[in-house]
Amino acid sequence: MQVEQRLQQLGIVLPEVKPPMFSFVPWVRSGHLVFVSGQVSSLKGKLGREVSTEQGYHAAREVAIRLIAVLKDAVSDLDRVHRVVKLLGMVNSMPDFEEQPKVINGASDLLLEVFGDKGKHARSAVGMAQLPFSSSVEIEGIFEVG
Repeated sequence: MQVEQRLQQLGIVLPEVKPPMFSFVPWVRSGHLVFVSGQVSSLKGKLGREVSTEQGYHAAREVAIRLIAVLKDAVSDLDRVHRVVKLLGMVNSMPDFEEQPKVINGASDLLLEVFGDKGKHARSAVGMAQLPFSSSVEIEGIFEVG
């Protein structure tokens, strides 16, 4: 199944990729790898205080959709993606919050839904004292493309 068809079946519309507000680019391609800069959630707040684990999960899913949009900007055709290689998931969380992996599962689960076995990836999920714009979740990704 083609990736675009799968997105349509899931009811996912990719957002427009806007230029970054700061001194970096949204993606860099090096050989067969595309490095997608960190994308942030529109959900603001800290996990373990104003944001629940379930809300964080949905925020991470939203961020994965943003990652896919930037990846499409990089390669034009998402069927050129051979594999999701690695994610770094950062969670804006209170010091005693320990469910960062559950939050970032929102992104991992979506990538598996969209890319199937090609969506299986290595991953880190870490807590942060703060993220840009008080976002609850930021995720960056590395993708292998042909």
